[in-house]
Amino acid sequence: MRAPSPEAHREKPERPAPPEHRPPQPVVPKTETPKSDSPKPGRPPGPLHPGSLQRRLLAAALVLITAALVVAGVAIGLVLHRFVRGQLDSRLDSQLVALGAGLERGPGGALRLSRDFDGPPFDRDRAGWYWQVRRGGQVLRSGSLDGRDLAAQASPEGPRGSDQPRPADGTGPWGESLILRVLVLPAEGPGPPTVLVASAPAAALRGPLREAGGALALILGILGVSLVAGTLAQVRLGLRPLERLRRDLAAVRAGERDRVPGKQPAEIRPLVEEVNALLDQNAANLERARTHVANLAHGLKTPLATLTLALSDRTRDPDGVLANLVASMDRQVRHHLRRARAGALGGATRTRTPLAEPVADLRTTFARLYSEKGLVLDVSLPAGAAVACDGQDLDEMLGNLIDNACQWCRGYVRISAAASEAGLVVAVEDDGPGLAPEAAAEAVRPGRRLDETVPGNGFGLSITQELAELYGGGLHLDRSGLGGLRAALTLPV
Repeated sequence: MRAPSPEAHREKPERPAPPEHRPPQPVVPKTETPKSDSPKPGRPPGPLHPGSLQRRLLAAALVLITAALVVAGVAIGLVLHRFVRGQLDSRLDSQLVALGAGLERGPGGALRLSRDFDGPPFDRDRAGWYWQVRRGGQVLRSGSLDGRDLAAQASPEGPRGSDQPRPADGTGPWGESLILRVLVLPAEGPGPPTVLVASAPAAALRGPLREAGGALALILGILGVSLVAGTLAQVRLGLRPLERLRRDLAAVRAGERDRVPGKQPAEIRPLVEEVNALLDQNAANLERARTHVANLAHGLKTPLATLTLALSDRTRDPDGVLANLVASMDRQVRHHLRRARAGALGGATRTRTPLAEPVADLRTTFARLYSEKGLVLDVSLPAGAAVACDGQDLDEMLGNLIDNACQWCRGYVRISAAASEAGLVVAVEDDGPGLAPEAAAEAVRPGRRLDETVPGNGFGLSITQELAELYGGGLHLDRSGLGGLRAALTLPV
């Protein structure tokens, strides 16, 4: 059996005094165990958590992608508009140039065309595709105008009378919206200039732009979704080392590893080095604390042992008062040394200790110590059960609880373990008289002995509770289904 005592110079540990047992009482409700202040590892925040790096990066990327797509959409739309308008203007300008080239003088100086210019699309009535030639009072029109005039006000672009077409403002004879181009040919004498006008319906510009705009919006939408998905994948891939680091730190905290692996991305490696340096420093501090505690234990126990030996002579202490005082001092020293050693664990990483081996050792030991009772020690543990606890401290806690159960049982002690949200609950139950409800809190007070007729020092349960709380667990006492006491020890896994 591994000795429950944590001191460096191991001696056979005193069995802690059990709590006072009284006649059977009604079932006792569980006493609440004070919660540990040690942080419990939790799940990492999700991508929608307000403080999530992933959320911040995605939000920034979404804003930038949206702004870029809007700018790109506007720019491409302007380019498309300019291209389609240019194609339309070129078509109208070609019609104007052809009209100008086909003008000739008829008999008596009448204005006429050398051929028919009402080819498609200028052959459709009221379709917006019109042309008109005017010189003074003479007017030539496309058949689509149905004899009506096409009014157009040329823009000031270009020199008046130039041989280049330019845009114009105006509407169709039926009030329709048109795109107009005007070509003014200078007069060949004292007469008025010749004004040529060609038009296309505004739908000829809006239709292609609408179709192109729909396709453009679809393409930009697909591009935006692809960019967001790619950014999400990139962010998750970029943050994956942080998740691995979190798991590595959780493994160190649980005692599965001593250090964080140094193989990390260059951006995280300095952080890992600092964490490992802190772990090394804490381990060194813990080792120094344990050494100091062991030295203190040795320095105090030797004088106390000498006093005990000297006072064994009844002539020096006939009434036993001094011997009782020395024994009390020894109990206090042992108690506070255990607390000091356990407190040093607060800054250290934990080791995982399997439960089966220490329980088996303790079962064998206490079966021999209480062989006169013919004890039945029933053990039921899950396969592979382990706790995040130092092996010596685990022996100390289990030894106190099993010793207490063996002292007060009638012949049967059950040791079991089960997983819970808080960790692993190790229950030690006996078929003895049990514990009164009002005595549960008193039983775990340091040095409190509820039954002075039973040997012990009254520190066993208090030490067990303090050690459990230092590891983030706890101890609670209640009535067992066997009729006696049930001591449930909760430890992290």
